[in-house]
This record gives sequence, structure tokens and C-alpha cells, in this order.
Amino acid sequence: MTVHLEVAEGVGTLRLDRPPMNALDVATQDRLKELAEEATRRDDVRAVVIYGGEKVFAAGADIKEMQGMDHAAMVLRSRALQDSFTAVARIPKPVVAAVTGYALGGGCELALCADYRIAAENAKLGQPEILLGLIPGAGGTQRLARLVGPSKAKDLIFTGRMVKADEALTLGLVDRVVPAEEVYAEAHAWAAKLAQGPAIALRAAKEAIDTGLETDIETGLTVERNWFAGLFATEDRERGMRSFVEEGPGKAKFV
Repeated sequence: MTVHLEVAEGVGTLRLDRPPMNALDVATQDRLKELAEEATRRDDVRAVVIYGGEKVFAAGADIKEMQGMDHAAMVLRSRALQDSFTAVARIPKPVVAAVTGYALGGGCELALCADYRIAAENAKLGQPEILLGLIPGAGGTQRLARLVGPSKAKDLIFTGRMVKADEALTLGLVDRVVPAEEVYAEAHAWAAKLAQGPAIALRAAKEAIDTGLETDIETGLTVERNWFAGLFATEDRERGMRSFVEEGPGKAKFV
């Protein structure tokens, strides 16, 4: 298998494993969707790390495979391609990308599906599809613009240029930059901390934020209001408030 789901201490690691560059061929895309949906369903997975290994995150789609596709074939495939990435973006739990080496094209688009991105000092990210006479097709034109703003997204997509980790941090494309040997440990620590949090409240926060970004503010406020009130029916809310009153902030242990 080219993608694995490894679970420990509430953290599920979606591990790309298609050496040498983790090229995202059709089989890998389909497997990614399958495991993202599994991570969504499993109660023992409370947070997720996306990781490509120590040397590379994912260098993009499998160009040799794509070269053999004509228009009709890609009309049929493009929706499945997007759906595989959307399945990752819609995991209703905290998701962090641990980016090492290259995250280009589909690899960059996969990182964009995470809630938070930690990159190695030697990481390089970009959307080089324009150099093939194409545009990003797995969500890059949409998620990148929402993350860094339209003008910065257009610069990256129009030119197809790669950016190093320090520029990616300045652009807002990644959230932290650490030494390469620390990327996975830092990402796992971020996920493990949130895995101990109130699962339903974290799900509510993610859905409210993501819905608000995709719709008008009134709809977003309605989603927020409904979740906010609904959380008063949860045991975690009772525990959290009781702990705050009796012990002070930040000491609640959630189930």
C-alpha cells in the first residue's frame, strides 16, 4: 500500500509511502481517501498527522501516468482527484501536515488540506502546474487563495515557482519552521496535545471556522451559535466548567 494509517495515543499518522518522491498516482489518491474516511470514523483517532517521511512530503502527481490521459479520461478522473483531497480536508478532527523536502503540486495541495503546517528548514513548496500547461486540480486554486490571499496565490500559481520554508512562513503558507529532524516529532506533539482535548468541541470549532470561510457571515454565525448552544449538552462542557470553577483554568481532563 502507498499510504498507511498508524494510530498511537489518539494520534493517527497518514503516512505516504511511495518512494522515492511519493508521487500521487491514482492508486495513492484512492487510498488516501479511503484512509481519511477511516480516520474520520475511528474513535481512537482524535487528531491526525500527514507525513511523507524524512526526505520528502510529496513531489506532486504522477506525471507519467497523467501524460497518458486524454480530455475524456481526465473529465472522469478529476472529480475523484478532488474528492480524495477533500476527504482529508473534511476530517472533523485537528489535522497537521509535517512537511519535509518537496511539497509540490499535489503535495502542496495535500498540505493545504491540513489545519496547521509544520515545515522543515529545507522544505520547498509550490504549485508548478502552469509549467506543464495546466493549473492546480486538487484544490490549489481554492485553498491556497483562502489561506494566503488571492494576489499571493496568483503569484505562486502564475509563475509556478518554488518557495523555501522561510518565504513560505512569511507568506502564511506554513505556520512553523523547524529543523528537518524535528518535523515529525513537533507535528505529533501538536496533534497529541489536541488529542487530549474535548473532541466534540474541537469538531465544532473546525466546522464553524471552515463553514464561515466558505459562506457568508450570517450563515457562519448561525453555525457557530448552534454548535455553541449544542455543546452545553456534552459531558466535556460539564467537566470543563466544573474544573474551571473548582481548580482554575486549563486543568480539565476530557473523556
